[in-house]
Amino acid sequence: MKLIFLGPPGAGKGTLAAKAVDIVGVPHISTGAIFREAIAAKSELGLKVKAIIDAGKLVDDDTTIALVKERLAQADTQKGYILDGFPRTIPQAQALAGFSVVEKVINFDIPDSGVLERLGGRRVCRKCGFNFHIVFNKPTTEGVCDHCGGEVYTRDDDRPEAVQKRLEVYRAQTAPLIDYYRQQGVLLDIDARPAVDEIVTEFKRSLGF
Repeated sequence: MKLIFLGPPGAGKGTLAAKAVDIVGVPHISTGAIFREAIAAKSELGLKVKAIIDAGKLVDDDTTIALVKERLAQADTQKGYILDGFPRTIPQAQALAGFSVVEKVINFDIPDSGVLERLGGRRVCRKCGFNFHIVFNKPTTEGVCDHCGGEVYTRDDDRPEAVQKRLEVYRAQTAPLIDYYRQQGVLLDIDARPAVDEIVTEFKRSLGF
């Protein structure tokens, strides 16, 4: 099954994708992971991405599309995939349609207030990267990771002003994909506000699992 996960930052796409991998039996592919793998492999595209990122610039559409096309040609995606973070724009979606036919697009819907609550309360271990939350999942000892003892801190992009900016970018660039895929009849809306287990249950029901 070929799936795209849509939703604003803080909708929980990464968490849900990790669980969906076991349900659907296909790999979770994020653009961030694609960039990291290409850079590590030192491929021609990977070296190009490294140069762009090192210069503090955003990776352009053509390079991103080429990397996704290269990744989706690998053997582990032949039964499908979960794309997370791509496409971000209508042109990217149109390019994707040229080399892969998406079956369903899951739109994890959450209001801005819910995003601000989630991301504003998120705390991350500086050492192992584990996510905590001051309301939903506090570390046992404040400021200390339960798993590795590392420092638990607030990322700069989780501060309210940064979250608001990220939401503005999402609404401007990525939200138009919701209508784009709805018009194609492949969009499924899932409420991203409940607990993760409830969302997973709804995900399975929507896809017939």
